[in-house]
Amino acid sequence: MALGLRCFRLAHPAFCNSLAALTRPVSEVTLKTMSGKQNDHRQYMAYPALPVRHFATKKAKAKGKGQSQTRVNINTTLVEDIINLEELDEEMKSVMEALKDNFNKTLNIRTSPGSLDHITVVTADGKLALNQIGQISMKSPQLILVNMSSFPECTAAAIKAIRESGMNLNPEVEGMLIRVPIPKVTREHREMLVKLAKQNTNKAKDSLRKIRTNAMNKLKKSKDKTSEDTLRLIEKQISQMADDTVAELDRHLAVKTKELLG
Repeated sequence: MALGLRCFRLAHPAFCNSLAALTRPVSEVTLKTMSGKQNDHRQYMAYPALPVRHFATKKAKAKGKGQSQTRVNINTTLVEDIINLEELDEEMKSVMEALKDNFNKTLNIRTSPGSLDHITVVTADGKLALNQIGQISMKSPQLILVNMSSFPECTAAAIKAIRESGMNLNPEVEGMLIRVPIPKVTREHREMLVKLAKQNTNKAKDSLRKIRTNAMNKLKKSKDKTSEDTLRLIEKQISQMADDTVAELDRHLAVKTKELLG
């Protein structure tokens, strides 16, 4: 009797696990051989196999996210009767060039006479560049002079334009001579120039957005005489051109920001 109970105790765990294993699919059960033998018979323990689910890692997700979509490269001559993509490309490039020109002429750590050349002055004859109505010169590293003797009637308008140029300038008038003290290069001045650079970049993006919208509207007018697939490809090409230009604008902003902050 005692021997029988002892054998039952030894066999009971294996029996229960084996019975549980029989109720699961074979794919969910693993058998493990126990060390040692009893009565020349191997003992097996049944363990449920844990289901393995493969999740995408953060690295894999980031890799997938960064992959660029297939680019379109339409032969412009094949669609020129629908839209002039070369002309559109020139329009977008002109936005980029205008921003670069603005950065070079007005957003500099050291204010120079050339920085004032293209400040727009509103006169009775229309909008004119400051260097068209005044003679700009550098009296000292700390002072720029604008001689308004040729157009004295525009002196007040010139002072207003200089003050509102966003260059942190505070001009003073002395007869027909405008004195423009050059501000000291402070951290606040640098940060203000960066802020202006961002504002100008956003304006450039607005101009680019208008160019893209006009192109898309023009494309819609060809809806009746052009296949949907062709229109979709042209739309993708236009969006791709706009995205490339935006990326270029952001790149120039990053370079200018680094230059201004030092």
